[in-house]
Amino acid sequence: MIALTLRVLAPFLVVGVLVLLLRWTWGKGHSVVQRTPHAGRPNEYGLLVPVAAPADDAETQAVGARLDRAGIRYTLAATKAGTRVMVFEDDAERARALLR
Repeated sequence: MIALTLRVLAPFLVVGVLVLLLRWTWGKGHSVVQRTPHAGRPNEYGLLVPVAAPADDAETQAVGARLDRAGIRYTLAATKAGTRVMVFEDDAERARALLR
C-alpha cells in the first residue's frame, strides 16, 4: 500500500520541486543569476580610469574613433556622473594627451 502511494505521488513531488526551482531561478528580482546593474562613481571601476566625459553620442563616437586609431583600448561606462570613456591606467596619460 505504501509503495503504491509513493509510486503515485513521486511524479507530483518531482514536478513540484521543479516548479519551485524554476520560479526561484526565473522570478523577477529574486534571481541569484541575474542582477540589475547599477551606476557607480567614476572611480569605482578598478583598473579603469576616466579620460573623457562626452556630452552626446556624436562626441562619444568621435572620442572612440580617435582612441581606436591610436590603438588604445577603451570602454564606455554609465556612471552616476554621466557617461565616461574609461581606459587602463597605463594608457590614461597618452589617451588624455590625444584627446586634448
